[in-house]
Amino acid sequence: MDLMGTVARGALAACFLTTAFSACDSGTGAPAAEGTGDLGELRVVLRGTGAEGALDKPVEVAVDGAKGRITDVTVTDAAGRLLAGRLGVDGTRWHSTAPLAADAHYTVRVVTEGRNGAPGHRTLAFETEPGRQTLRVDFGTRAGTYGVGQPLTARLSTPVGERDPRARAFVEGALRVESDRPVEGAWYWVSDRELHYRPKDYWPAHAEIRVSSALDGIRIEDGLYGARSAALTLRTGERVEAVVDARAHLMTVRRGGRLLRTIPVTTGKPGFDTRNGIKVVLGKERYVRMRGTSIGIPAGSPDAYDTPVSDALRVTLSGEYLHAAPWSVGSQGRANVTHGCTGMSARDAAWLFDTMREGDIVTVVNSGGARMPPFGNGFGDWNLPWNEWREGGAQSQGGRRDGTDPGSLARLRPDSR
Repeated sequence: MDLMGTVARGALAACFLTTAFSACDSGTGAPAAEGTGDLGELRVVLRGTGAEGALDKPVEVAVDGAKGRITDVTVTDAAGRLLAGRLGVDGTRWHSTAPLAADAHYTVRVVTEGRNGAPGHRTLAFETEPGRQTLRVDFGTRAGTYGVGQPLTARLSTPVGERDPRARAFVEGALRVESDRPVEGAWYWVSDRELHYRPKDYWPAHAEIRVSSALDGIRIEDGLYGARSAALTLRTGERVEAVVDARAHLMTVRRGGRLLRTIPVTTGKPGFDTRNGIKVVLGKERYVRMRGTSIGIPAGSPDAYDTPVSDALRVTLSGEYLHAAPWSVGSQGRANVTHGCTGMSARDAAWLFDTMREGDIVTVVNSGGARMPPFGNGFGDWNLPWNEWREGGAQSQGGRRDGTDPGSLARLRPDSR
């Protein structure tokens, strides 16, 4: 179907609808269309092609070459994103070269020149249909202040890349990370529905970080379009890091590189060794009831326990904490007697609870335990070397299936500054 506007002295009085999109002009009370200059019989024709829902089909703007030519066309959506296109060498036809966004309002600005050299311009508008399937992004935490070890997470409402692995590169490119302090960072695909972002090193102290999605309405792969997703802003506090030496039975706590305190501790005994590696504080609990059954210890066995614990900092999803353990003060600084947690005196635990926050770093060394996994049991992201982390991104594997670069389509590339 052709969507036509006669660019003469006066506005059109029609609103056209096709199976792919609708277009209106100023005669309808909808988005305004206007014509200026004496263009005689020159008409601007807006065409939408393709079957229902085929938002990847081109939009075309055309004029009768015997009566004039197009000199410029600009097509933008409500967010100001440009629709890429190409003007023919004879100036009679412009067509889009990138897919349309779903459920979007587009404004088309056309500049023309009649055979007599008279300039003119026309503004038209059209709206696209919603995508049949949408992808939402949840950035996985709440706004606030975190430690410098806090990774960013992006959870997707539907899997990406099963039909076209290159769709992952497009999604990754649309997840924008901005920091007011310079960092080098990258996304890592944990699964087809989850990504994590971290810098090469930890975040700078006192940084403001904003993560957002530019996928709204954008075609990701056949039948899948991005939905609007809420942005998230985080801040970092001072760099606070605790290092637990399981062999020395000591924990050192530093803020901004300055030693604050050395604390006698006890960690996991043989068979329950504390995991080695870098962990991140997941949460703070003034009181938690710890049961051996939660880690597979049968009730009534010699290792069974059911103990109330105070001032606990969780560092794994499976239940590893740093916490007050007044019952083991005699072993703290001397022996490892726990079931995997790091225990200390009530006084030291209260101080640590008030000193550390979510996102702060806890590193365990010299334990007989396994290595903290990067994913699946909290934030072990920092245990992957940077070169391996970079390999977990999809950007190097290519962009859209149709060859369109996501950055040029909608200014989508991550910008970590």
